[in-house]
Amino acid sequence: MAKKDNFPNRIFSRFTASGLVKVIGTYSILVISLISFLILMSDAPAHEKAIIKMALGLILIWIILVGSLMYRFRDPIRDLIQRIPLPWQVKFPLFCTILALLEEAVTVSMTNLAPLFGAEIGQAFITASANYLHTVLFHSVIVFIPMFLVWTIFLHCFDFPPAHVFLLFGLTGSLAEMSMSPTNILGGFWFFVYGLMIFLPAYSLPENRKIRKPKWWVYPLVVAAPLLSPILLLPVTPLLRYLWRIMDPIFFVESSWN
Repeated sequence: MAKKDNFPNRIFSRFTASGLVKVIGTYSILVISLISFLILMSDAPAHEKAIIKMALGLILIWIILVGSLMYRFRDPIRDLIQRIPLPWQVKFPLFCTILALLEEAVTVSMTNLAPLFGAEIGQAFITASANYLHTVLFHSVIVFIPMFLVWTIFLHCFDFPPAHVFLLFGLTGSLAEMSMSPTNILGGFWFFVYGLMIFLPAYSLPENRKIRKPKWWVYPLVVAAPLLSPILLLPVTPLLRYLWRIMDPIFFVESSWN
């Protein structure tokens, strides 16, 4: 007799696969629209209005435009990725990293468009630097890579549906953003910013992997473990500090490489 999925898994599968993404999306639209209207229509400082416009640009380009293209062409992309003659354990983190680099290209572009949004570069920003290489090497993607490696390990052991991977990594990203500013969690759109980095790679995994379904306790583990994964960067810290010195980066926020 086949074993039935445990109760938490059934609830999680039914609710998230069919509804939770839509619920978060609807919530994000309502909250972001309200916040944007209140700030843009107020006498708030120019740099605050510019930040709102940058965030709206990120949502429009990365979430709505790129996210829609990912979903629309997910099957052809999956077929293409699966034909690449490499182990999926290599393709998955590489694909995630490429998408993270693409997402950061959008955010850094928004930061550099500060004058168009009514502020000076450095007064309004949504990235740690206006320099793309500085941002991805010392602040963002360099931290995401260990997270993707941790997810590679979990996906080697457990069969997570792509929608679950999207939501779980989205929650991890939301918590990471909240650690920098507690109000970041209010928008809800961070689920999509981070989730889109990993959804398509998860969707492109081979279907014949003989692995077990995750139990309920694995779900909180896969949310928390990536937050601790940057410790994996310790062996390459001397190299990163050397690159930091020779590149002489200028950041808008404090960095651990100082």
